[in-house]
Amino acid sequence: MQSVIHSEPSGMQALCYPQFLSELLPLRVVAAIRIEMEERSFSSLEEIRLRRELASSLTTDRGTLVLPVVLSGREMDETLTRICGGSLYAHSETIGEGYVILGGGVRVGVCGRAAVEHGRVIGVYDPSALCFRIPGAPRVDARAVEELIRTGRESGRGVLIYAPPGEGKTTLLRAVVRRIGCGEHPMRIAVVDSRGELAPASTADGLRRRCTVDVLSGYPRPKGIEIAVRTLNAEVAVCDELGDVEEGRAVLAVQNCGIPLLATAHGKTLGDLLRRPGIRMLHDAGVFAFYVGITRTRGGFSYTVTRREEIAD
Repeated sequence: MQSVIHSEPSGMQALCYPQFLSELLPLRVVAAIRIEMEERSFSSLEEIRLRRELASSLTTDRGTLVLPVVLSGREMDETLTRICGGSLYAHSETIGEGYVILGGGVRVGVCGRAAVEHGRVIGVYDPSALCFRIPGAPRVDARAVEELIRTGRESGRGVLIYAPPGEGKTTLLRAVVRRIGCGEHPMRIAVVDSRGELAPASTADGLRRRCTVDVLSGYPRPKGIEIAVRTLNAEVAVCDELGDVEEGRAVLAVQNCGIPLLATAHGKTLGDLLRRPGIRMLHDAGVFAFYVGITRTRGGFSYTVTRREEIAD
């Protein structure tokens, strides 16, 4: 039988967004955000979205707020250059994948006019949108998922968190990592942080010195998972947005080591999730003991937990 767990946020963030972003964002945007912070009541800022010759906006726990700021093409070009430290070429590989990694777990989604060579994006020019995703301190209750991890570890099986994009998978993953790697009874955690979004938030607010979290930053997921299991002697391996067949094969290659995997994947329902070939491969091999679906609510999150044994083949 599926069980539903409700999680409520436990307080406001101390900072609305990392201070260094004030040096990267256009001054008009920084001023508009300050006004919104003073006039509106929201406890967390999740995204800052800049658009070329269209209104900029914020994504908060209260919904989307439109800023009275329309940036010119020149301002957008200059912002992208600042994000890249003056060299778009140095970040061309990740820009071609649609993002730039900044410090503190901030990732900037980039879209615009693509330069394509042999079917591969080699650069993006005239940026039409820049989306700054802000990793707030985990505010969800991760105790229930921690218990699932510890239960599954006895059989070497892990936990897969699934939801559509934007529902809070990464937020929950950060909270779980922080709890099992920095809590009262920490476990050795190896985090495959291919896009620089997981580890900084998981070791925030003074816990860093007693965390047992090892980070493989920027590694491709298949290679990172292999290293986490074979060479780091991790008790739990963690990665975000698992799904393709190559990643599935990498997980299966090390599954006999008996180390559970905590991961996320895109899927609106459990049925949608298991129709993905890479995920189905892992399910059939018994990699995950539990599947945790997320539903975003006004006050926090609800989790639907399904045991592997409850799923009909």
